[in-house]
Amino acid sequence: MLTTIDLIRHGEPVGGRKYRGQTDDPLSEKGWAQMWNAVGDYAQWQRIVTSPLSRCQAFADALAQKRGITVSVEARFKEVSFGVWEGQTSAQLTAHHPDLLFDFRRDPVAQRPAGAELLADFHARVTAGWQAMLDAHSGEHLLVVCHAGVIRMLLANVLGMPAHNAYRIQAGSAAISRITVEERHGQRLATLLFHDGVLTLQRKSQDSLPV
Repeated sequence: MLTTIDLIRHGEPVGGRKYRGQTDDPLSEKGWAQMWNAVGDYAQWQRIVTSPLSRCQAFADALAQKRGITVSVEARFKEVSFGVWEGQTSAQLTAHHPDLLFDFRRDPVAQRPAGAELLADFHARVTAGWQAMLDAHSGEHLLVVCHAGVIRMLLANVLGMPAHNAYRIQAGSAAISRITVEERHGQRLATLLFHDGVLTLQRKSQDSLPV
């Protein structure tokens, strides 16, 4: 039994890049274009699973209608709460503390913003959502529309790495990662096939390369 999961991060929301966490900003016009460009004409998914935040769910609903497939909401795939950082840009956060974000990425437990969801709690809810999704949709090809933080927690789970190292993983706007999960004798083996990429990549043939 093989399950294929494509993770796609939402495109740019209204207001541009900032630490928005669970603030429910919708996709901007640019963000919508990023998402449609990312999926193109790809039509192999059997189901879409989405975060309930509008920057994910609005696109998931539109794509599901266009492809004629089912979409379901997984509340556990909501982005982490960033507490007092929510709504602030990187420039605002580092204006008086130049090393603030560097320190956070290096140690997101000790350097967590006030009022933010605990990293262990975030990791636990995301991985619980992942297991529930696999239990319900084993053998399917799924598209999960979610957030950078969720993708980081899922990759940490798949690769067996500590969650506190996950903020060292880049997750670009509308970028796609693919994971396969093989099931045998009641056991699961997850494999990361690619990360922060695209569904199709045009490459020059060997004959066209300079010699």
